[in-house]
Amino acid sequence: MKIVVLVKQVPDSGADRNLRSDDNTVDRASASNVINEMDEYAIEEALRLQEAHGGEVVVLTVGPDRATESIRKALSMGPDSAVHVVDDALHGSCAVATSKVLAAAIAQQQADLVICGAESTDGRVQVMPHMIAERLGIAALTGARKVTIEKGTSVTIERQTDEGYEVVTASTPALISVWDTINDPRYPSFKGIMAAKKKPLQTLSLGDLGIAAGEVGFEGATSTVVEHSKRPPRQAGNKIDAGDDGGSKLVEYLASEKFV
Repeated sequence: MKIVVLVKQVPDSGADRNLRSDDNTVDRASASNVINEMDEYAIEEALRLQEAHGGEVVVLTVGPDRATESIRKALSMGPDSAVHVVDDALHGSCAVATSKVLAAAIAQQQADLVICGAESTDGRVQVMPHMIAERLGIAALTGARKVTIEKGTSVTIERQTDEGYEVVTASTPALISVWDTINDPRYPSFKGIMAAKKKPLQTLSLGDLGIAAGEVGFEGATSTVVEHSKRPPRQAGNKIDAGDDGGSKLVEYLASEKFV
């Protein structure tokens, strides 16, 4: 079984994140960049499936040169190899264009399973798994909290919902997106960190995928950020002093805010 895990390098959500003033894209150059948190759970699930059923785990990333740092971090957890799609023309790509690039790269791998996080912390649109599966013509088993493989040809997940879970089954090849309830990602060992430096890393350009520069980036984008601004600072709240009419004032305030 061949499993491709999608990994994205994102600005650390625990640090200050900004958009660039020149083109309204995420300022990644000055940010503290890390592996998208949800993708670590995807890597762990791929490794557990490999341990149970054998096969190969390949990490796939689309991003600038500096994304290599996150690729090596992912490899240190245990995957066998990685593919990095890097091209200056990709800057400014929307989700639709990015899904086209990822689908083309995945198609070259001829994977039995594609596993990714349910969302990225810098985008949080949760559309990438569905877009990629549609482009590849395979089933999308999204929002998984548990994955089971039967004879390498059938995959069943428990899809997490607000009310409980749904059981969804499909034949391979298929794409699975996971939530952080599915497992506990392992920490890279020193041996794993050293081994990651020697693991195969293939670099691909848009030309290698048969995609023209005009299909991605700002030129190929289906959406555009017109302007942006910082979130305004929080204002002081309303204070109601306790007293004979305190209860009435509280009810009046709640009514004015349409809470009652």
